[in-house]
Amino acid sequence: MLFLLATLFSIFPAIARGESFSTTIGSWILSGLFEVNWVFAIDALTYTMLLVVLSVSTLVHLYSTEYMSEDPHTARFISYLSLFTFFMLILVTANNFVSLFLGWEGVGLCSYLLISFWFTRIQANKAAIKAMIVNRVSDLFFTVGILAIFFTFQTVEFNTVFALAPFFTAGASVLIGGYSVSPLTLITFLLFLGAMGKSAQIGLHT
Repeated sequence: MLFLLATLFSIFPAIARGESFSTTIGSWILSGLFEVNWVFAIDALTYTMLLVVLSVSTLVHLYSTEYMSEDPHTARFISYLSLFTFFMLILVTANNFVSLFLGWEGVGLCSYLLISFWFTRIQANKAAIKAMIVNRVSDLFFTVGILAIFFTFQTVEFNTVFALAPFFTAGASVLIGGYSVSPLTLITFLLFLGAMGKSAQIGLHT
């Protein structure tokens, strides 16, 4: 993580000039018009989130190493933390909603593993199961939101969706329960509910 932080600081001048970077790893999903590629992208917003994720993760790892020093399963705990960081990096560097969802699900899995780390404690297991169930509710909204994005824009890539979004601000509408709703409003609402459930906001918590 320290190496990654050093790398980010080395590319800061380029980010400050408004430049962006992307690396295509390969094709992931291809089914008709539905195409998802493995692409990692870094722009100004991603760069900021990477700094936050890596800085906090480094501090958490350092603290946990000391806090868990006498626990016989420290290696397992640190591996869960590292996996958590890995999925967070996938989440913030994704260039499409499906890759973001993969990181999103990975973070949820690691949350479950960390909450139930001391699996011999009944309350820890109950809390982990509770968190997993609430996450499934939020994932339902997020998944439907991604499907709505694809049916609206015929793509799930961020750049294309953001470029086409202004053309859907007027005229187009979706009928839900007799009410006419803008596709962008519906998509935003679904993604918002997904984020609320993930962070256990009021109404989507126990």
